Amino acid sequence: MASSMRSLFTDHSRYVESFRRFLSNSTEHQCEIDLQILSKVQAQYPGVHIINEVVEPSAEQITKYKELVAKTSNLENIKFAWHKETSSEYQNRMMEQKELQRWDFIHMIQMLYYVKDIPATLKFFHSLLATNAKMLIILVSGASSWQKLWKKYGSRLPRNDLCQYVTSSDLTQMLDKLGIKYEYYDLLSTMDISDCFIDGNENGDLLWDFLTETCNFSTTAPPDLKAEIMKDLQKPEFSIKKDGKVLFNNSLSFIVVEA
Repeated sequence: MASSMRSLFTDHSRYVESFRRFLSNSTEHQCEIDLQILSKVQAQYPGVHIINEVVEPSAEQITKYKELVAKTSNLENIKFAWHKETSSEYQNRMMEQKELQRWDFIHMIQMLYYVKDIPATLKFFHSLLATNAKMLIILVSGASSWQKLWKKYGSRLPRNDLCQYVTSSDLTQMLDKLGIKYEYYDLLSTMDISDCFIDGNENGDLLWDFLTETCNFSTTAPPDLKAEIMKDLQKPEFSIKKDGKVLFNNSLSFIVVEA
């Protein structure tokens, strides 16, 4: 591995920008999922007062969430509380209380990659579910191309303890070992990586960073490694070609956990 390669997570601004490019080039949109869920809950239980607590370590994401709430109507019966902390920090804070708050619905959307002890996290949040409550977990599918990419090239890319290579295949095994019941659904999602094959393309360079979790991958990766990954990304097992575009398999899994 070339010594100049470093994890994308060592440069926060670069990570944020590469993540934005990922969202703009994919069929996955996270920003409004919370409010869509709340809208469904309101429709199911009209007039019921709802407490919505958000645990998010990024001040930028919290600000965006608050801005979105301010622009959204019909949220009068929802009380929002934002906690700028990681799930582990939240867990430690809750454990200091004499009695744990129980919740009717908990969701973990694309966040378990950033948890050091996933089984412990699952066990803790599952313990917070009230009777007949549900927990929704969304992360990349074991059938997606992410699993193939991480399995083949993970050892040749810079690692960082801030992020884990984990898919729904790993998660269902953890839930089975914990004896936790769940339902499982897959949703097809793609990411347009066409710009990755254009030398010097800014959007493509940022997508490379996101795909490999490597800061400035295009300019710091060994040429043979980049060429090998570039060749694989164009293969049918990784991507499909449609209307002149190369679409990476970014499929997601939705796992609904029972109390």
